[in-house]
Amino acid sequence: YLWLSTTNEPKKNVVIYGAGSAGVQLLSLLGQMEDFRVRGFIDDDPNLQGNTLSGVKIFSRADFVKIIDTSDVEFVLLALPSAKRKERQLIVKWLMQYSLTVKTIPSIKEILSGAEIATFKEVALVDLLGREPVEPDDQLMAASITNKSVCITGAGGTIGSEITRQSLLYGAKRLVIFEISEFALYQLEECLKEILDVQSIDCEIISILGSVTNQELLDRIFTQYEIQTVYHAAAYKHVPLVEKNPFQGIINNAFGTKAVAAAAQKTGVERFILISSDKAVRPTNIMGASKRLAELVVQDFANTQHSGPIFSMVRFGNVLGSSGSVVPLFRKQIENGGPVTVTHPEVRRFFMSVDEATSLVIQAGSMSKGGEVFVLDMGESIFIKDLAELMISLSGLSVKTEDSPNDGIEIKFVGLRPGEKLEEELFLGGTCCATEHPKIMSSNEARLTGVEISHIFSGLEKAIENSDARKLKSLLAKAVSGYEPSNL
Repeated sequence: YLWLSTTNEPKKNVVIYGAGSAGVQLLSLLGQMEDFRVRGFIDDDPNLQGNTLSGVKIFSRADFVKIIDTSDVEFVLLALPSAKRKERQLIVKWLMQYSLTVKTIPSIKEILSGAEIATFKEVALVDLLGREPVEPDDQLMAASITNKSVCITGAGGTIGSEITRQSLLYGAKRLVIFEISEFALYQLEECLKEILDVQSIDCEIISILGSVTNQELLDRIFTQYEIQTVYHAAAYKHVPLVEKNPFQGIINNAFGTKAVAAAAQKTGVERFILISSDKAVRPTNIMGASKRLAELVVQDFANTQHSGPIFSMVRFGNVLGSSGSVVPLFRKQIENGGPVTVTHPEVRRFFMSVDEATSLVIQAGSMSKGGEVFVLDMGESIFIKDLAELMISLSGLSVKTEDSPNDGIEIKFVGLRPGEKLEEELFLGGTCCATEHPKIMSSNEARLTGVEISHIFSGLEKAIENSDARKLKSLLAKAVSGYEPSNL
C-alpha cells in the first residue's frame, strides 16, 4: 500500500481516472498534500468531459495523450470503487500502452470496512485476469463451519490459512490449525490473534505442529478436540522440487492423505474435504500423480463408507500470489530490472483469487453427498507471457522488444521444466454435471477398488523403503490414468 505523506521531494504529476464522487473526494484529499499534483481527470461519461472540478479539467480518453505529452504524468489513480471487474479490465488494458504506474483506491467493500480512500494499492491482478466473482452462499458457507470444531491441515499455506480465516469469520467454535512448518504456524497464529482481537470473535485456537503422516497424532487430535470438519490442504506442491524428491512427495501427498482420511473415519468426523489440483488430471509429473493418487484414496474411503464421514475433494488451478507462484517471482524480477523468466511462450494456466477459491472449496464441501470430485469454474486460462507483460506495464515500465533492445524489461523464455505441461486440465473424463452453485461442477470419474488401492500402496511402500524411483514411477503409471513418466 502507498500511504500519502508530505515530503520535500518534487511533486508527482497524476491523473485521476473517474470523476464521480470518489474522484472528487480523492481530489480534495490530494489538495491537502504536497506530494502530488493532479493534472486532470479522465472519465468515459461524455456529459462530464470538458467540464472542470475545482479547477481541474475532465478529459476524454482521446485527449489523454495530450496530457501525457505536456504534463509529464507519472501515475494514474483509479477512483472507481464500484466498477465491475470487466470495466476495470478494459480500462487498465487501455492504460497499459502508455507505460504509466497504475494505482487504485480501495473498493466500496474495503471503504465500508474502514479503509482510507487515500490509501493507494496495486491493481489486483485477479481484477484484471478473472471473471466477475459470485457472492458466496452464506448457508453453504456456514453448514460445515458455524459452531463446528474444524481442523485444517497445511494451515500455514496459502489455501490453508485462508480457510482458517474464513472459518473464523463464519463462526467456527474451535479451529485446530495443523502445520509441519514451525514458522508458518507461528505466523498464522499471530494473524489469527489479531483477527480475534479486532473482530471480537470467540473461537478456541489449537496450534498443532506435526506431520500428516503421523497416524497416532492425527487420531489423538481428532478425538481430543472432537473434530467435525476436516479441510486437508497439506501437500508438497512445487513440481520441480517434488520431481527431484519423489519419495517424499508420495509419502506426504498420498500416504499423508490416507492417514488423515483414516483418522477422520476412525474418530467420527462429519466431513472430510481434500484440496486437490488441476495437475492431478493426466499428470506429467510426480506431484500431479501424487495428487491424483490422493483423490483415488479419498474416493475409496467414500465408496466403502455407508455411515461416517462424507468424503469429497475439490480440484482447481493456480491461486494468484500463492507462495512459490509466478506472481511474486515476476514482481521481484521486475523490481530487479529483469529479465522476467517465462518457461515457454505458449504456456497457459488457470488463475483465481485465494479468497474466492477458498469460499468455493468450503461451499463445495458443504454440498457433498459423498465421493464427488468437485471442479471449480476457473474462467479462461491465460498465457503466462501475457501475465508477465501486464505486470511490467502496471509497474510503469515497458517490455523490451527488437525495436527497442535497450529499453524496458526483457521477457526471457527459459524452457519447460521437468514434468511441466503447456496447458493444465480440470476434468479427467467421465460425466460432468452442474451443481446448485453456478461456479462449482461435479465430475463423476473412474475409481479404483479397495483391493487395488491396497496393492498399490503396499508396492509404493516397498519402493520407498528400497529407494527405487523406477519402481515408484512404474506403480504410479499403473494407478494413475494418463501418467507416463519419461525416464522409466
